[in-house]
Parts: sequence; C-alpha cells; structure tokens
Amino acid sequence: MPDDLAPPQPTDVAALARRLADLRAAEPALRAREAAARLGISEGELVALGCGTAATVRLAPRFTAIVARLPELGEVMALTRNESCVHEKVGRYDKLSLEGHIGLVLDPDIDLRIFFGHWAMGFALREDTKDGIRRSLQFFDKDGTAVHKVYLRAGSDIAAFDRLVADFTADGQGPEQPVFAVAPKPAERPDAAIDVGGFAAAWRALEDTHEFFALLRRFDVRREQALRLIGDEFCRPLDRAAIRPLLETASGEALPIMIFVGSAGVIQIHTGPVANIVEMGPWINVMDPGFNLHLRLDRIASSYVVKKPTRDGTVTSVELFDAEGDLIAMLFGKRKPGEIELDAWRHLVDGLPGRA
Repeated sequence: MPDDLAPPQPTDVAALARRLADLRAAEPALRAREAAARLGISEGELVALGCGTAATVRLAPRFTAIVARLPELGEVMALTRNESCVHEKVGRYDKLSLEGHIGLVLDPDIDLRIFFGHWAMGFALREDTKDGIRRSLQFFDKDGTAVHKVYLRAGSDIAAFDRLVADFTADGQGPEQPVFAVAPKPAERPDAAIDVGGFAAAWRALEDTHEFFALLRRFDVRREQALRLIGDEFCRPLDRAAIRPLLETASGEALPIMIFVGSAGVIQIHTGPVANIVEMGPWINVMDPGFNLHLRLDRIASSYVVKKPTRDGTVTSVELFDAEGDLIAMLFGKRKPGEIELDAWRHLVDGLPGRA
C-alpha cells in the first residue's frame, strides 16, 4: 500500500443506502456531490451504492482501454472539476494518444491531458431524470474524488455505450466501495529556505512553458509560493476578482482565450472565445453552446499575472489559487507552439486591476 494512504474504514452500506434514499426523497434536485457531503462519504462511495442495480455498473479498472473506446460514443460532454471550478466541453474523444499512465485527447473541442495514475475506480450510470435516461461514465481517485466524467448527449451512440459497458463490466458489483484517505500534502517550505536568486535565474532561462513544473520541483517550491516570491520581473499580483473583468473584456472583444482547469487526474482545456458571462451568487459562469465554466469567486484567495520566457517570446498567463495554495484555473491567450502571443491578450492582461 502506498505510504500516503490510510487503510479504508468499514461502512454500513445498507444504512447509507437508506439515508441516501431519504435524502433524495426530500430533496430530489440534490446533486451527487452535495448528497455525498451530507452523508459524510465521498462521491465515489455514493455512486457505488447503486451497484447491483440497472442504474449503476462498476467498471473494470482498465482505464486506458476504456478511454480508447470513447470515440465510439460520438459527441458527448466532458466534465472536469476541482473544489472551486467546473469545466464542461461538448465534443468528441478524437485524436487520442495513450501511453502508459499518460493520455492525450486533442480534438478541437475536447482537449485533455490525462494522468491515469489517479484513476482508481469507474462506473457507468443510467440515471432516470425528468428529461429521460441520462447516461454517463464517471471516474474517481483512490479517495473517491471525481477526476473526470463523460455524459452522453442526444446525438451520442447509445448502442456503443451499451457495448462499452458490457465489455468492461467488473466482476464485483456489490455496493461496497473501499476508499483510501490521502495524507495531507507536505507543508510548504519556509520562504527563507527557497533559493529565490537561483530560481529567478533558472526562470530567465526557460524556453518552453512545459519546463515550469520541473523548475518548481528542482527548487522544491510550491507554485503559488513561487509566484509570491519571484517579484515583478515575472509576476504581478491581481485583485482576487480580476477574473470578472478578464472574462467580460474577452467576451466584449471576441478574444479567443484558453482556460485550463484540472482535477488530480485530468487537465481539461477550452480554446476559443467566451460570450455569455453570467454571475449567480458566488459563481461566475460562462454559458456558451459547447462550453460551460462555473467558477466560485469566493474561493479565489490569490491570483497573478505570470510571464514566462519561451523560444516564441514571452507567454503570459493568469493563474488563480485557493486558500490552500492549490491551483484553481489558468488562462492564456489562444496560441500554439511556434506562435507569438496575441497582442490583444497582453493588452487585456496589462489592464487588469492589481492587488490593493
């Protein structure tokens, strides 16, 4: 067993199933994630309670092979989320590259980076809703946290879904689902222990944005900590609500942007314009055909403009973090390797309000 995992604790699944039934009877519109929180269990455990019925099928943990079959479904909706942000894209699982624990989906609409090491359990669901049967494939980490979901749409191939489920049905279909409590991440190193001068010199030598993660590991510094320490040569702190004028300006100018949102097991990317920006309570939302984003403004603890040198010139991002220093989302101007960053994106970012 990995060192960072605590053993699963036994649960009374019959009692949980009764409590869930009572909860859904009282609040039919309650989402699975919210219901799980109310029951004090993970979402993966809650979904597993339906195993053994026609509604839920546990899938064999052959996740690379399952993803390889997703193109057969046709047009679907891909959903990736973290605690603060939900990213939904309509498209196809085409242009796949699946090697070992890493996967790529490079469809113009569904654009994913997949880390299969965080895929521990999967289920096929057929849920009865007021609009008919809603079919989905849902995948979870070892602790029962969702890493990725795939929802069928009106034009999806239902027969292909049924074949996929039949081919990957696991032997065990009981409602028990062991989960492992992941140990807290290591504490952030003291600022004084970071070689900021060496880190800044290595930052200046960057030639590709993909080198940045290795740079953080090399200097043993957390991402948000690095941005906080690096200084104004590469980074500018923003007002926590700067995402609002960013999205509104991008919408008004029809500026194509890139929005990255990740779970532990998937990074999902939108590339293109955003049009319909809607605020509802603490959420700011993009509500466009083919793309929805739901972002909790009240969970943004810090945000930054970040500049990285590359062979193609400076690449500028806006990065949002929660109170734990975890990355919520990253935004860029639309670009591909070999292309210079859009001037309109740099102008937009330069005009965002700084931290007071």
